[in-house]
Amino acid sequence: MAKTAIFTQTRVMSEDLKFIIDSTEEAMQEAVTHLENELTKIRGGRASVNMVDGIMVDYYGTMTPLNQVANVNTPEPRTLAIQPWEKSMIDPITRAIQAANLGFNPSNNGVMVICAIPPMTEERRKQMVKKAKEEGEHAKVSIRTSRKEANEQVRALLKSGLTEDEVKGGEAKVQQITDTYTAKVDKHLEAKEKDIMTV
Repeated sequence: MAKTAIFTQTRVMSEDLKFIIDSTEEAMQEAVTHLENELTKIRGGRASVNMVDGIMVDYYGTMTPLNQVANVNTPEPRTLAIQPWEKSMIDPITRAIQAANLGFNPSNNGVMVICAIPPMTEERRKQMVKKAKEEGEHAKVSIRTSRKEANEQVRALLKSGLTEDEVKGGEAKVQQITDTYTAKVDKHLEAKEKDIMTV
């Protein structure tokens, strides 16, 4: 009987450990997802539909995201074409882009709004790379915080009957997922830097 009780307790412990590992991985994935979203807002060397993310347009008195009133695409590496679903939206879209002060001037041909994206100066590119690296550092801090919290939770399981070996195994698993997600951050930053520096 006592044996069964011990076995049950250990199994529950392993489930607790699994829960900590899964929650930690989820938190680290959230940090990487947040980084991906932030990086899309940083201008690269080419035109990107994400450049106008967050722009709000006056749609009959209601401030509405640009991508809900128009189709945005990049017909050429240095051109953004914004095709409103209603012709009457051309002027409000033009005004919203001008107000956003993104470093390019919209023009329209009566059918769509066209933005010629000027090439970035070397100095501007370096600023963008710096900004990307700052976002990457935020993600890494978040990942390290998740690792620290997970290790504290794993060690706390010692008091509840988890063995030293199981604790060590848990910590090793936490370090493994930390390394995996840190590498993902580095990969995103490398790709973004390449994008920014591509002339």
